[in-house]
Amino acid sequence: MRGTSHPVTRKSGKALALLPLAAAGAWIAWSHLGLNRAGPLPPALPGRRTTLRTRSGRVNLYAADAQGGRPLLLIHSINAAANAYEVKPLYEHYRGRRPVYALELPGFGFSERADRIYTPRLMTDAILDAAAEIAGRHGGAALDAIALSLPCAYLARAALERPDLFSTLGLISPTGFDARLSGRGPEDANRGKPLARGLAAFPLWGRPLFDALVSRPSMRFFLEKTWGSRDIDEGLFAYDQLSARQPGAEHAPFSFLSGYLFPDDTTRVYEALRLPVFMVHGARGDFVDYRHVGEVAGRPNWTILRLPTGAFPHFEDRAAVTGAYDAFLAAHREKRDHTKSV
Repeated sequence: MRGTSHPVTRKSGKALALLPLAAAGAWIAWSHLGLNRAGPLPPALPGRRTTLRTRSGRVNLYAADAQGGRPLLLIHSINAAANAYEVKPLYEHYRGRRPVYALELPGFGFSERADRIYTPRLMTDAILDAAAEIAGRHGGAALDAIALSLPCAYLARAALERPDLFSTLGLISPTGFDARLSGRGPEDANRGKPLARGLAAFPLWGRPLFDALVSRPSMRFFLEKTWGSRDIDEGLFAYDQLSARQPGAEHAPFSFLSGYLFPDDTTRVYEALRLPVFMVHGARGDFVDYRHVGEVAGRPNWTILRLPTGAFPHFEDRAAVTGAYDAFLAAHREKRDHTKSV
């Protein structure tokens, strides 16, 4: 005899099947109607804030330039809630020693968060225009510049296109030496997937999807993967929460998640660098794949340091990072002066 299910059982099964849809619908409604995004965003860093009009739109530039010397430009990473707070340890360390600036890339922090596709070209142009502005403020002096993670590739591209603007490059946990994101593709090519971005950014569920991605549990989870530890920087976590709640905060991350912000020629760009390069990366967490670093290790213009930290070593051991970086700059300055005297 064939078994038959009880009517109550069938109804219960249907109700359970509808629960995920109901939960998703409730979250979408809460995201669109109930979530407060009107809270003000305080400055991530001390000093003056300037809005620069660049080829990439309006970008925010923090400045602490009361000191003399060669200017230093700092550039944060790319993630769902990126902003200039990510360079705070370096900014605070150097602002009493030399002119220091921190750029917020298009789509992040106080920079323009327009609904558009964000690409490496867009980011590189923003860096170039900001560097030209800073050099102009300091009599045309070439900059020292430090970038974190993925923007290391944008900074490297900028230095290839305008080597006159840069004296040295600093790369902290640079993307592009791993198995997945290294590449020798066409110049200025990216890995964008239109369908993926279209699905992620669909108006009905796009912002709710982003709000879920930057929820407190999700953000803490990803920061712990970055640190390789539960001992994350709580100040960065709190500021990221505020920054991710701002209107338009989802637009640049959607380009990041769909591949548009990943260059396809990173390996070739790094290999082409002739300026002095300081590179530091950690040994802990999810971002420790540097299997292709041998392509540049040993070159006379590259100095590479590995620390027992996560991917933001300047938060965990600022003294080690700044000490090694200052030694690198001193060696470069001595070599440059010697070359001039010969």
